[in-house]
Amino acid sequence: MKSPLVTVYITNYNYEKYLQKAIESVLVQTMQNFELYIIDDGSTDKSKNIIESYRDHESISIIYQKNKGLNITNNVAMRAANGKYLMRLDADDFLEKEAIEKMSLALEKDDELGLVFPDYYYVDAEGNKTGLEQRHNFEKEVSLYDQPAHGACTMIRLEFLKNLGGYNESFTCQDGYDLWIKFITHHKVSNINEPLFSYRRHGQNLTTNEEKILSTRKQIKSVFVDEHFSSPPTLGIIPVRNTFINGINLPIFEIEGESLLCLKVQACLNSKKLDRVLISSADNEILAYARQKFDRNDKVEVLERPKAFAEKNQSLNDTIHQSLAFEEEKSRTYEAVMTIALEYPFLQGETIDEAIDTLTLFKSDVVLSVRPDNRLYYQHNGSSLQPILDQEKFTKLEREAIYKGVGGIVLSTVDNFKKYNKMTEGRISHVVVDQRSAFGIFSSFDFEIYQNLRKSL
Repeated sequence: MKSPLVTVYITNYNYEKYLQKAIESVLVQTMQNFELYIIDDGSTDKSKNIIESYRDHESISIIYQKNKGLNITNNVAMRAANGKYLMRLDADDFLEKEAIEKMSLALEKDDELGLVFPDYYYVDAEGNKTGLEQRHNFEKEVSLYDQPAHGACTMIRLEFLKNLGGYNESFTCQDGYDLWIKFITHHKVSNINEPLFSYRRHGQNLTTNEEKILSTRKQIKSVFVDEHFSSPPTLGIIPVRNTFINGINLPIFEIEGESLLCLKVQACLNSKKLDRVLISSADNEILAYARQKFDRNDKVEVLERPKAFAEKNQSLNDTIHQSLAFEEEKSRTYEAVMTIALEYPFLQGETIDEAIDTLTLFKSDVVLSVRPDNRLYYQHNGSSLQPILDQEKFTKLEREAIYKGVGGIVLSTVDNFKKYNKMTEGRISHVVVDQRSAFGIFSSFDFEIYQNLRKSL
């Protein structure tokens, strides 16, 4: 029997409400040279009744297993596949009729192409279209590959996937991100700027668990960088001004025995990839406090900067130059330099490490800590407020996504900083921080919230 060109597999766990729609969307494809595996991961609803109704279909094979999770299931499908190309469809999503034809054709035309992915519709629980996600054109617009493909409905060249070792089964989610990192490092990737599947948002999606997603992405980056790259020697700089809120010198005010400065230094010390921490301040009280707290720590240095460097309208460029020169005088040199803002008390060392891993992995010049911001913003045109980018429109263009700088991390290669004499120039990639890390203290109200949070933690 001739092998199929494409292997499609549907992963299901308790999605009886949506499963038949997913299966039928495969069976009505314009390109019929495929095999379909339905893999049920221990469903306790009536999914089995639906699956068994397809038992005699010549293109369908059925696998029942017990709670193995997504990445193990992906490898089960990879080993079972007879096709040249492999694609996963989640049981709550569904394909457009030409999806398999168009993605397989793209792979057939280019032997170097490792994977291809499409744009997609957002649909609600009932299947009504609520939006369209349109990615950059990878052939014309993309040179920085820090925005991964959607994990599902990405078609993969099976030979390449096997050569890369398949999926890492130590991760329980973010299979698409793990796959993306492997492929962009070794193979060509591309996309089709046409919506070829519908992604259903119904409140039970795994992709709504932000904390788990961000934590897993950090781990994926860390494992890959540690296995394939050397991290750049990196200097961390904590610039500290005497900032008073309600008469309190905020950086050194202690709650439960710890100040903001202590928390920030500890986050840096918890980092596995930050080589040294330099506290830079022009304030005598802060300098004395920092020396008393950290003079015995070989990894922490306290440096007095000129008062002119600490003025509120002054950029950090002079402070960074002074810090690098100070370290060079002590025969300590670095390939990267990071500023860590004091105002974000809940930033963790693992996020600092993620920024360094991101710089390494994507070969960028700069990394910023950010959060996507989907709120509406307006500009005044002289006669009226007008929404910026019309964010409520049906089609959501990747190029129009807005990110807010939060978390307080700015990381640059030293060469890039010296070239431009600024930290935010060149190829800029990013890390997304969680909501807690994004919390900053910029007002007395913020400080009151912080005090209450610290006492309750």
